Amino acid sequence: MINFAPMKRYFWETEGFTRRILLLALLLTTLFTAEARKPKSLGSNPIAQGWYADPEAAFLNNRYWIFPTFSAPYDEQLHFDAFSSKDLRKWKKHENVLKGEDVRWARRAMWAPAVIEKDKRYYLFFAANDVHQGEVGGIGVAVSNRPEGPYKDALGKPLIQDIVNGAQPIDQFVFRDDDGQYYMYYGGWGHCNVVRLSNDLLHVVPFSDGTLYKEVTPERYVEGPFMMKRNGKYYFMWSEGGWVGPDYCVAYAISDSPLGPFRRIGKILEQDPAVATGAGHHSVLKGKGPDEWYIVYHRRPLGETSPHHRVTCIDRMEFDAQGFILPVKMTK
Repeated sequence: MINFAPMKRYFWETEGFTRRILLLALLLTTLFTAEARKPKSLGSNPIAQGWYADPEAAFLNNRYWIFPTFSAPYDEQLHFDAFSSKDLRKWKKHENVLKGEDVRWARRAMWAPAVIEKDKRYYLFFAANDVHQGEVGGIGVAVSNRPEGPYKDALGKPLIQDIVNGAQPIDQFVFRDDDGQYYMYYGGWGHCNVVRLSNDLLHVVPFSDGTLYKEVTPERYVEGPFMMKRNGKYYFMWSEGGWVGPDYCVAYAISDSPLGPFRRIGKILEQDPAVATGAGHHSVLKGKGPDEWYIVYHRRPLGETSPHHRVTCIDRMEFDAQGFILPVKMTK
């Protein structure tokens, strides 16, 4: 905040031409300050050509990044591309940041990446194989020295493979709390678990009560969990409805703890008959302004019926005075 008091006192003690110059300087300073605080203007939606879904957004190495699922039949989902931008308008494509051939246990259905930086290394979590109990697959983790990769499988096996609390091990999101603790939220089939990650992000470690998994499933949860923190409150978000249909949407809860309880507040993103259907499986990107936020999500263009025709988009996300999320307006 700029302190204008000394300038104002000097202004009123000055006359004539000098006062007018000071007034002009004061007005310009005010305008420039207001302009700097305005949210960034965005480019066109979708952010890139091609079928991409389940986007993970992050600010890494002084650039904005989006890591989506390559949206195709399961047997063709065997690589990840990424997109980076300096200004949220123009996006550069980075192909094959992780390839299935570099994950020896992955054979199909690689989706829903989640990325986080720690100690100048980049960790890309992903799901593979659409796993069921007794099968090989689940949540893996790959590592790189650069956001754009190439990433290499860090474990040679899934980090989480078993079905625990009814949650299929997919759609993971890694959240770092202010105390430095890393949590991973994950789960499909209508159930969501949270686990604690070790300091090297390569192992699941027990909670204080000795348990490894805690179920945190809110009302109407289907998949796609996401966690963010704002003004000391934990905003837990997820997708509802069926990903193949028009009613796919995003809802949320607010809690005082990263472990909940998470009581559903309502939807914030859903289909718009004038824009698109099937809007869901999102992440949130913090802008550079003091309370500047963007939601990054996928949606299905109007008239499209293929379950795989999904495109990645970005729109502003805003809060009311009480801290509730306002409904997101999808834009073109």
